[in-house]
Amino acid sequence: MKLRTLVAVIVVVGVSHVVWANEIYKFDPSNSTIGFSVHQFLGATHGKFTKFSGKIDIDREHPENSSVAAEIDVHSIDTRIRRRDDHLRSAEFFNVAKFPQITFKSRSVKRTGPQSGDILGDLTMHGVTRAITLHVKLLTPINDTSRTRWAVTTEPITRPDFNLMFDPATEPVSGISQTAGINIEIEAKRAE
Repeated sequence: MKLRTLVAVIVVVGVSHVVWANEIYKFDPSNSTIGFSVHQFLGATHGKFTKFSGKIDIDREHPENSSVAAEIDVHSIDTRIRRRDDHLRSAEFFNVAKFPQITFKSRSVKRTGPQSGDILGDLTMHGVTRAITLHVKLLTPINDTSRTRWAVTTEPITRPDFNLMFDPATEPVSGISQTAGINIEIEAKRAE
């Protein structure tokens, strides 16, 4: 076999075994929001978490192989009323001393449209893990940009599912809904 032919065979075989690396994006908390709202007697309480991190692993050729993982610092809860935030951090509710983080880890990704998908994953909060589905919509196209933005919705989170209830005497008269709406927008920066 001539040297030129041998080199051509090596190149062809090598190219056929190339595995393209997935694109990794990391959350930018300064340009992202993980928020929630809870209805009560006189309206709704809106809050957010100010400290969190996460990673989006995108496989463009096979979106179903993509994944998402996120971690929220529960101590960073902010409803704009310090006394209420301290109570939410206490052992009576989130108990941040024992359960300092909320985590999400995807199990599967399903494309539902050109710029949208459903992410099934495990949400762990207050020591309880439940499966939830995040409905995601890409707000900025993934081209050669180093940043991307996503809107995320899900069904309301039910407090009893995560043992996030006030004491039995207080809960019935609290006037606070047992469900919390979720409002998430994530801007993520491509990892170097």
